[in-house]
Amino acid sequence: MAGLSERLRGWVWLAEHWVTGAGFMAAALLALTPALATVMPLPLLLIFLHSPGYMVHQVEEHTGDRFRSFANGRVFGGRDALSVAAVLVINVPVVWGLNLAALYAALAFGPGWGLVAPYAMLVNGITHIGARARLGVYNPGLVTAVALFLPLSLATIFVVGALPEVGFAQHAFGLAVALVLHLLIIVYVLTRLRSR
Repeated sequence: MAGLSERLRGWVWLAEHWVTGAGFMAAALLALTPALATVMPLPLLLIFLHSPGYMVHQVEEHTGDRFRSFANGRVFGGRDALSVAAVLVINVPVVWGLNLAALYAALAFGPGWGLVAPYAMLVNGITHIGARARLGVYNPGLVTAVALFLPLSLATIFVVGALPEVGFAQHAFGLAVALVLHLLIIVYVLTRLRSR
């Protein structure tokens, strides 16, 4: 029983501190960028930048549990549709893991196979802008979605897409994975709402 209690405390600690960690990690990764730019071709460097870019966005979006509180209160009418655990899982292993996997896929198989990172960022940015248009108010993450996500994702898609070895299959794969991941989040939220 003590082991379970320790693990639970670890999860609670992580849920309370991951956003702070994201801010420090973003700063560290961005500090490495000038050095990486000397050895990494531009398409790979742009894919790499999606990790710290997302972390900067997560600081705006999730500091003080802003996004979850906003979504549950404003979008879902006060219902607990998005849990603390879901926010942690979506943002740490899924988002950070996706961007890391995209970078390694780009390194191993060519930059076109890393396009899932910019497509996921683009879809996320569009959802923030769509929420602003629909609700008429700021939603946590909107500023970085407009100022960072749109330019970085579109520049990456353009630069990587201009490479002669990159074709429709890589674009379709990247966009499909991005859409499926966002769809899975919607399915999770709807399932959680129905079960309550």
